[in-house]
Amino acid sequence: MDKLFGDLKGFFKTGKCVIDSFVFRLHYRFTLVVLIAFSIAVTGRQYIGDPIDCISRDDIPNDLLDTYCWIHTTFSVESAWHKEIGKEIPYPGVDKHTPGETRRYHAYYQWVCFVLFLQALLFYVPRYLWKNTENHRIQNLVMEFNSPIVTAEKDDEGKNEKTEALVNYLEENLGNHTFYGSMYVLTEVMNFVNVVGQIYLMDVFLGGEFTTYGTKVLSFTEWDYALRYDPMIRVFPRMTKCTFHRYGSSGDVQKHDAMCLIPINILNEKIYIFLWFWFIILAVLSTLELFYRVIAMVVPQFRYYVLHAKCRRVEEHHLKTVLDRSDRDDWLLLSLLCKNMTPCNFRIIIRELALQLTDEKMV
Repeated sequence: MDKLFGDLKGFFKTGKCVIDSFVFRLHYRFTLVVLIAFSIAVTGRQYIGDPIDCISRDDIPNDLLDTYCWIHTTFSVESAWHKEIGKEIPYPGVDKHTPGETRRYHAYYQWVCFVLFLQALLFYVPRYLWKNTENHRIQNLVMEFNSPIVTAEKDDEGKNEKTEALVNYLEENLGNHTFYGSMYVLTEVMNFVNVVGQIYLMDVFLGGEFTTYGTKVLSFTEWDYALRYDPMIRVFPRMTKCTFHRYGSSGDVQKHDAMCLIPINILNEKIYIFLWFWFIILAVLSTLELFYRVIAMVVPQFRYYVLHAKCRRVEEHHLKTVLDRSDRDDWLLLSLLCKNMTPCNFRIIIRELALQLTDEKMV
């Protein structure tokens, strides 16, 4: 387990080249690692530890009863959730079942580790698509200009092969980055759809309890003390009931009632309360990211202010000259180059590109 958790540290390492935004990295880096770590923790507790303990006054072996109730699910009695604990019932949801009463079956906790891992994979899909589309383009264009000891300045004879190569590429490909920019925007939309969709899917997975999970936990202290119970145990009950049937000595079917303690749900409830708050935060951040992207796509002046704010060393008239000839997809490429170059080198590249565009216009 220590080795598995230790290997996850590699996901937090920053690569040589930044090809996306901070919010984008929260999706495929932080969230993915958290989900995988949770999946590993639940797997270890579920398949290596002791996930369930059932007790019965009958002569059924405990190991047999534990295995049966874990495989065939347990249940709570719906009418017992609001009865007084210690007088009417021994535990919320645990009561003598009579014919006609509604049972709430609990089986999803067996699938938590698999669902968490599937969620982690879904968070990596937009990153996978964008990484294959980007295909080290920014890294190849940046070359060594991300080093403070390497300068893009030309020598006395006005030559710098790497600077000329980059400036020539940018000039010749102005307006030709439509697919590149569109794929980035598409993957940002996929991030938003993924996190919102996963909130809905987890709500379905947990029987319609996930969307109100966090708000109920926050309001827990305001409940009446005689009736209140931790709302997390309604989603992940720590104690449930199980009915075991077998043949008696006379050949008739006998029913045995058992109470089951499910320690793994203590871990599950903490995982999902964290995910509730984190997914809400991530959905809000993703929404703001999309608003930012829409404004950048439709307002050219906004693109200028953003790029100038990222590198204030750039001369304003040079930057305006470049952006006047660039579209929104070219701006995205320039923005990523700005992230990966030193401010001095980016200023030089913009200056040389502006001068080349000006000379071309004059000709």
